[in-house]
Amino acid sequence: MEDKTIKMRGKISAGVAEIKVLMRHPMETGTRRDEAGKVIPAHYIEQVICRHNDTVVLTADWGTSVSKDPYFAFKVNNTKAGDVVKVSWTDNQGEFSEGEIVLK
Repeated sequence: MEDKTIKMRGKISAGVAEIKVLMRHPMETGTRRDEAGKVIPAHYIEQVICRHNDTVVLTADWGTSVSKDPYFAFKVNNTKAGDVVKVSWTDNQGEFSEGEIVLK
């Protein structure tokens, strides 16, 4: 997929960072049809991995029930300014993307 498929923001409050993520992805279920009546192939995010300073803090297994361009938010404990949070996804067609932010 093209660059900028993951947009992220993070804010620290009392050592807890709230991370907000927007992922650009079609999230096709494989059950819809196009105007010609042909089935649109399934194309969806299967796994999301979130890391705080290279330590995995969250892994999510997704399927076809997640909407197009999903929004995802989570919190990370024990954070401080300068910490790095990375989010990556892999889809059912082998595509992947990764985004990262440095907390302020």
